[in-house]
Amino acid sequence: MAYIVTQKIYFIGLILLLLLGTIIAYILLEKGTPVPKKNHANELISRSIFLGNPDRLKVRLSSDGKNISFLAPEAGVLNIWVAPKDKPNQAQAITHSEKRGIPDYFWAYTNQHILYIQDQEGDENWHLFSVDIQTKKIKNLTPFKGVQARIENISPIFPNEIIISMNKRDPVFHDLYRLNILTGAMTLLEKNTEFAGYMVDHNFQVRFAMRPTADGGQEMLEKVNSNWKPFSQIAVEDIITTYPMGFNKTGTILYMKDSRGRNTAALYEINLKTKIKTLLAHDSQADMSDVISHPSDHTIQAFASTYERKSWQILDTALEKDIKYLNAVQRGDMEILARSLDDNFWIVGYLNDQGPVSYYLYDRTVGHAQYLFSSNKKLESLDLAPMHPVIIPTRDGFNMVSYLSLPLSADPEGVGKSDHPLSLVLYVHGGPTVRDNWGYDSIHQWLTNRGYAVLSVNYRGSTGFGKAFTIAGYGQWAGKAHDDLIDAVNWAIAKGIADPQKIAIMGGSYGGYATLVGLTFTPDVFACGVDIVGPSNLQTLLASVPAYWKPQLNMLKVRIGGDPETPEGREFLKSQSPLTYAHKIKKPLLIGQGANDPRVKQAESDQIVKVLEANKIPVTYILYPDEGHGFKRPENRKSFFAVTEAFLGNILGGRVEPVGDDFKGSSIQIKVEGGLNLSNNTLAQ
Repeated sequence: MAYIVTQKIYFIGLILLLLLGTIIAYILLEKGTPVPKKNHANELISRSIFLGNPDRLKVRLSSDGKNISFLAPEAGVLNIWVAPKDKPNQAQAITHSEKRGIPDYFWAYTNQHILYIQDQEGDENWHLFSVDIQTKKIKNLTPFKGVQARIENISPIFPNEIIISMNKRDPVFHDLYRLNILTGAMTLLEKNTEFAGYMVDHNFQVRFAMRPTADGGQEMLEKVNSNWKPFSQIAVEDIITTYPMGFNKTGTILYMKDSRGRNTAALYEINLKTKIKTLLAHDSQADMSDVISHPSDHTIQAFASTYERKSWQILDTALEKDIKYLNAVQRGDMEILARSLDDNFWIVGYLNDQGPVSYYLYDRTVGHAQYLFSSNKKLESLDLAPMHPVIIPTRDGFNMVSYLSLPLSADPEGVGKSDHPLSLVLYVHGGPTVRDNWGYDSIHQWLTNRGYAVLSVNYRGSTGFGKAFTIAGYGQWAGKAHDDLIDAVNWAIAKGIADPQKIAIMGGSYGGYATLVGLTFTPDVFACGVDIVGPSNLQTLLASVPAYWKPQLNMLKVRIGGDPETPEGREFLKSQSPLTYAHKIKKPLLIGQGANDPRVKQAESDQIVKVLEANKIPVTYILYPDEGHGFKRPENRKSFFAVTEAFLGNILGGRVEPVGDDFKGSSIQIKVEGGLNLSNNTLAQ
């Protein structure tokens, strides 16, 4: 009898255990939590997982709340997919781009059309397309060669129309048009001869214009009875952190991001009838970085600032319950990505540093979030390196918010401390008036898996930390901004993170320029450099900017610090150009360039390579004839980073994955091999 009772207790306990397991599994499924991760500290993870296309990204919701959409690969190329919101697995591709992926899109208020942009091989002359989600018929709404279209405003009041701007009449200035997305008919609203941009309200009334000033600032003008009247002045020190953001539904309130009279950019509203300006939210450490706006009233409901990580302030108590619930659903930084017009359904994403973005559909009527999918399923089971925010002091008293990732083999507990000095890659962001942020970073994960420490630094000139920090970088590209990078290197060495003999510098755009500065101005600090579309000569850079950049050229001159129209300016620009000191380069250099780059022309790479070859300095030069400012085609990305991996491995000693078929489908042209044997894709020195 005791045996039977014991057996009954055993089986009841077993049933309860199984039931508990089922409940836990259901909870994990609801939260979108992946299966337990394996220890991949010693596993070489394929480049294609980190650097290829994600499964899904830019998840959006139609304004009627019936359909979701996202970018996803079709035959390896990013296209737009649409599905009923509650049946994401039934998604179908509605575009079929075969070579170059679609970079961005949005729903028209017809709920029947999606609008997207695409250029030709990286030339940034964006064409605007419309696709019918039922018939899949595509219409090029701006079929003009060599013309760049910009989307200025959409409104539910006019579901069949949008406001765009184009530089069709004059390559320097973008005129304003009202466009019917069904017929393609356009009406000219404003012939532009002097403005950098316009503000249009939800009734499609042109309300404000921004006019650049000779000192690099801007004047904001208001349209009153068909005439432009001065509204406010924005000085050059505030130009990066002060601009109008939009209107409320009635057009009576203008929202501004504004740093005038303060250091960090705050959120203000201006009553356009009384001209009273009211402070809504601010952060003493960081600029405003994001807002949440009501989908139909267009009032701002929440304010975000980002110092180390993003932090939200709720301005509208109607959101408090939703935000509290959503913050508990999943680990990571929560973002509201889309909302239906009636505000009943939201798309919510969770950004993590050790895995893909998790996407949810939130039904606000019942207060429940349903897991949809992640941005990259292959990442879910991988044990990835955490990204650690660190504060690095500069030699003159600034604090640099930076992000450190370490190989799991050197930091198995993930605490941000290595058990021995490592080879380090200093990964420098572009801009420079942007910033690095916390979260999943494919370059960080790829390099840490190869055995490198990776450090990304928000050096002076970066945005987000108050205007004093940003303008401290003006005229200091090869000066104090570079000192900041050297201070970060010395910090990593002092902390026992970096081996001083095995430090690489790498980056794109300004990060490529910083790489060239690192190898010319401080030739003994870095073991090698990787420059991706970086300018080598600031004089030729300013002389070759796209025509539509010319209204902002005075501001750009202030930021760089020299005017090529004056002898003093030309001398300064020459003194800050890596090309001037190219003969000082001692260490191996890898350069990647897009032939169609409208911002940093191919000549920027050609001219420094010519000098290096003449001086017999080792350089490897890779050119892509179908790319622009950066490498967008996954085949090109994989081929370039296969070369980069071999380059770094030969010099720093990190692990190298065989190239395999990573050149397949790529347009890679090896202009100069520079010591790497790239024949037959062996990538052996």
